[in-house]
Amino acid sequence: MRVLIVNTSENTGGAAIAANRLMEALKNNGVKAKMLVRDKHTEQITVAALAPSWLHRLKFAWERFVIWQANRFKKNNLFQVDIANTGTDITGLPEFQEADVIHLHWINQGFLSLDNLQQIADSGKPIVWTLHDMWPFTGICHYSGECNRYETACHHCPLIYGGGGSHDLSARTFRQKECLLRHTHIRFVACSRWLAELARRSRLLTGQSVCSIPNAINTNLFRPSNKTQARLECHLPADKKLILFGSFKITDERKGIRYLLEACRLLHDRCPELTDRLGMVVVGKKAEQLQDVLPFPLYTLDYISDERRMAALYQAVDVYVTPSLQDNLPNTIVEAMCCGVPCVGFNVGGIPEMIGHQTDGYVAQYRHADDLAEGIRFVLHDEERYAELSRQAARKAATTYGEGNVAMKYIQIYNEITGPNRA
Repeated sequence: MRVLIVNTSENTGGAAIAANRLMEALKNNGVKAKMLVRDKHTEQITVAALAPSWLHRLKFAWERFVIWQANRFKKNNLFQVDIANTGTDITGLPEFQEADVIHLHWINQGFLSLDNLQQIADSGKPIVWTLHDMWPFTGICHYSGECNRYETACHHCPLIYGGGGSHDLSARTFRQKECLLRHTHIRFVACSRWLAELARRSRLLTGQSVCSIPNAINTNLFRPSNKTQARLECHLPADKKLILFGSFKITDERKGIRYLLEACRLLHDRCPELTDRLGMVVVGKKAEQLQDVLPFPLYTLDYISDERRMAALYQAVDVYVTPSLQDNLPNTIVEAMCCGVPCVGFNVGGIPEMIGHQTDGYVAQYRHADDLAEGIRFVLHDEERYAELSRQAARKAATTYGEGNVAMKYIQIYNEITGPNRA
C-alpha cells in the first residue's frame, strides 16, 4: 500500500511534526509512505516538495491580502484564519499518481486551495484527513473560542474586525466548503476525542466519518534517561527544580503565558521553601522578554527543531507546564510524558484526555492561575510522589502514543477505504 501524507511544512509546527512521525511509523509497519510538502527543510528522500517558486510566496501574500481587506485593513487576528482561496494542483505529481491513499494534514497558508481539494476529490483516490485544529470544519478559523456558529453556518465572525456580517468571509468560505464536502466522502481523524466531538457537531461534516487517533511518537528516542547527564548536555543547573514551558512564539496569547507568570508569582509568595530551588526553562522566540518578570532564574533557548536535542531537554527538566487556553492534543505533552516528566495544564481541549489528574500530572481549573500554581507545587513538593507520577506518565505515554499502536489504527482505516467494500 502506498500512502501520500500531505502537509504544508515538513517539520515546522505541531502538525508537521505529527505528520512526519506518522510517516516514519507507517514505514516501520510495512506501509510505503511518503510525504508531500511545500516547505522542505531536510534531505529526507521520502519527503517530496513542490518545486521552489516565488509564486508560493505570492499565493500566501494574496490570501493574507484578501483577509486583511475583509478585516477593514486591520491586523487583528490576521493569522488566526485561513480561506484557502489559492494554492497548487498536486494531482499531476508522480507522488500523487502513485499513491493508493491521500492523507491530508495541515494544508493552509497558500499550499492547497479549496479548488485544489476538489481536484483531489475528483481524482477518485480515497482521502483521509487528520484534524490538527478546527479549520476543516469551520468557515475560516483554526480555533473558534467561544463561538459555535460553525455548528450550523458561519457568519458574523468574531475574528473579523467589526464582527463581520451575514455574508462575511467566514460565511462565503463555509458555503464553499459545504459544496466540496457535500459530494465528497472523507475519513476524518481527530487527534483527540475533544476535537472529534466538535467535528461531529459541525454541519460541514454531516454524513462524514469522524474518529479519534492520537499522534504517534518514537518511544525509543523520547524516554526517561539520566537527568544529571541530560542537564550537562543542555547546560542547565544541577541544583534546581526546573519548570519547562515552550511555544514557537511565547507571546502568543492563546498559549496562556500570563497565567503561568501569575502562577509563578503565587508560588514565590506562598511556597518560599520550594521556590528558592526553582528555575524556569523557556523555549521559543522572544523568551528573553520574561527575564524581568519571573521571580526565579530563567534559562532561555531558541525554538528547537532537532528531536534528539528536544528529548534531552525533556529528560533534563522536572515538570512541563502548558497553560494553553485552547489546544488539541499537544505534541509537547506527549513528548514530556514519554520522558517521564509529569505535566500540568488547564482543563481545556484535549489536555484532560492526556494528563491523569494527580496520577501522572495535574489538570488545573481553566484560567485559574492559583490552581496552576497548586499543580506545580503538587508535582514537585514530595519526592516519593514525584517518582510515582514520573513512572505513571512514562508508562501511559508509551502505551497510548507508541508508533506501532498508532500506525496499526491508521492502517486499519486505509484497508477499509481501499478494500472492495469501501465506503
